[in-house]
Amino acid sequence: MPQPALLPFDRTHIHPGDRICAAISGGADSVALLLTLHAANQAKHDALGAGLSAVHVVHGIRSTEESAADLNFVRDLCAALEIPLHIHHADVPARAAQTRETIEEAAREVRYEFFSNLIASGHADSILTAHTLDDQAETVLMKLLRGAWTEGLSGIHPVVLVNTPPQKQGKILRLFLSTRRSEIEAFLKHQNQPWREDSTNTDTTYTRNRIRHELLPQLRQYNPSLDQTLANLAELAREEESRWQSELTRLLPQILLPGKPVRGGGRAVSTTPGESSVAIELDRLKSLDPALRRRVIRAAARQLGARLSFDETARLLALCGFRPYPPIGAPTVAARTGATLALANGLHAERSARELRLSRKP
Repeated sequence: MPQPALLPFDRTHIHPGDRICAAISGGADSVALLLTLHAANQAKHDALGAGLSAVHVVHGIRSTEESAADLNFVRDLCAALEIPLHIHHADVPARAAQTRETIEEAAREVRYEFFSNLIASGHADSILTAHTLDDQAETVLMKLLRGAWTEGLSGIHPVVLVNTPPQKQGKILRLFLSTRRSEIEAFLKHQNQPWREDSTNTDTTYTRNRIRHELLPQLRQYNPSLDQTLANLAELAREEESRWQSELTRLLPQILLPGKPVRGGGRAVSTTPGESSVAIELDRLKSLDPALRRRVIRAAARQLGARLSFDETARLLALCGFRPYPPIGAPTVAARTGATLALANGLHAERSARELRLSRKP
């Protein structure tokens, strides 16, 4: 049975008249995305009806010759399909050296900053990326190895809202998250459509490539359906996290208190320039179940612009007198009035007789 002229994709968040912009590197996934969107726009029945453009980012990571060949390939493809192309040149290695991000992190930040600019300037309502089920599996496994919380295990989200000034909201859409990379390559071969191979995809200096080429093949020996299993885990974690966030939005205004109490009633907010603080009554924490207690403490730190690790959260719970206690080898925490903790990102914790107080200086 011949393959269809386009791959199946989720149309839920694309409406007639939308300006959509497909991110295209020249690799198989992004080429298939562009061809599929173009075919959907040209369909005689149930046409997409969207204004389609493309965006290509030159990261400055690979050789000039290879990057130029990718750019020329993308230009020729967009010209053949009569699709407008946005091009952005960046120096990712220089950014990584300045910000101390990894090359992967710096490249991602560069891409998404430019995507936001396209939305802010009105060139696009949504940016569409070609992340696949394979990408999702790699991401979840990478997050798991790094000790991510539930929100990290949610992996690549199918829809991400982007807020840009002035009060403009766009979306990042991942339409191929249910599609395997092997299906995409089979589709392109059936269409006799070439694509570009990125030489960095085989470089095991990068964590994702080691997971893709070394770890995942070994783990598939234990579970041949591991990629789908990890993708399912991401979906479960995403829904669980959404449910928890709804609960926290309802509860936090009732639980979190500004500043510290003063004699005669009321609360004093710090006058130290730039310092922000929040407090939680210990009795209120005690009334919560352990899962919600942990999330409230993490949400309180997040309101101050800090993210807590598992160990830091455990130490704060121990400071309040709750289990779980700090892991073996972690510094001892005394659950007594006046005890303090200095945590990462300038976060400071202090226990009073009735409260846990968190403060942070920029």
